[in-house]
Amino acid sequence: MGNVAAGRLERQGKAAYRFASMAAKTFPILFIASANLSEAVLASGLLKKLYDEAPNPRFTIVADPKVAPLFAEMPKVERILVSRKKSSPRRWLGLLGPIRARRWALVVDAPAGVTTGRLRPRGKALRRRHEEPAHKLIEAARLMRLEDEPPAPFLFTAPATEARAKALTEGGGPILAVAPGAEWMGKAWPPERFAEVARRLLAAGGPLPEGRLMILGSASESHAADALRSVTSRHRTIDLVGKVDLLTAYAALRNARLYIGNDTGFSQLSAAAGAPTLALFGPSDDRIWRPWGANVRVVRGARTLEDIRKVDPTLTAAVSHMVDLSAESVFTAAEALLEETALGV
Repeated sequence: MGNVAAGRLERQGKAAYRFASMAAKTFPILFIASANLSEAVLASGLLKKLYDEAPNPRFTIVADPKVAPLFAEMPKVERILVSRKKSSPRRWLGLLGPIRARRWALVVDAPAGVTTGRLRPRGKALRRRHEEPAHKLIEAARLMRLEDEPPAPFLFTAPATEARAKALTEGGGPILAVAPGAEWMGKAWPPERFAEVARRLLAAGGPLPEGRLMILGSASESHAADALRSVTSRHRTIDLVGKVDLLTAYAALRNARLYIGNDTGFSQLSAAAGAPTLALFGPSDDRIWRPWGANVRVVRGARTLEDIRKVDPTLTAAVSHMVDLSAESVFTAAEALLEETALGV
């Protein structure tokens, strides 16, 4: 072999080695999730975007105990650091010991919208300031300059979770999913009205005569589900209240024909799962918090948010602000959403 050919092969070998070395390097990403379940679901599309497009990403996720389970089955996650709520808005600062020494390729602080120089990030995702409030998903997308094509919410689920959800929802008849709970009573529609609507939807002459009722909620919301447990027979009821984790609930909601719930994280999970979702709003701004998806509808009572603020300026009063939303209005909206999504069944 001539010297020229040998030199060329040597150069090609070195180039291939450098390429292989670059490909082998990881792209460490620190993602600080919102402590609010609804906001965390809405921002989850950012993680999917980074998973798909970042070069060999490896994730460290900082999350509140309530939110952390959302990311438990995401691939390429090196660790999930569970933070506890503190008085400081930088609730994760107490975890700096395990993470500050690492040189991060990208730090995304979803709730604060900034990166922290103390963590020595090489890349930055900064929230641009806008005068008008935006939907929470758009606000999250701005962190990565994606507001023109905002990534839809997405949660990773393992095969075992999918299998469990399938086993829980197997059977004949479409599923009506209902989550009657709420973290604050001001946002809680009366449970007996949920029961009335569910009964009419599942009745012999209703739109889902052969349907089954799936009830969702946390263990602390079991009392709110009591009225629903008597709506139909036990063999037509899938009671998951306090019995499944968030990812299993999300996987189960993929099988729902219709979902009805208050302005809560379960409504966000339903929309993210692709279920036709009817979200009931009162003392919160649906322009900012409505679940994200094509098959999402919002129904409100006669009072606007401004009307509600006149009697409860801080939105903290221990009183329901949902009583002006009638069962008839919700039933009509549910019937319409079923008709609008019938072609996709």
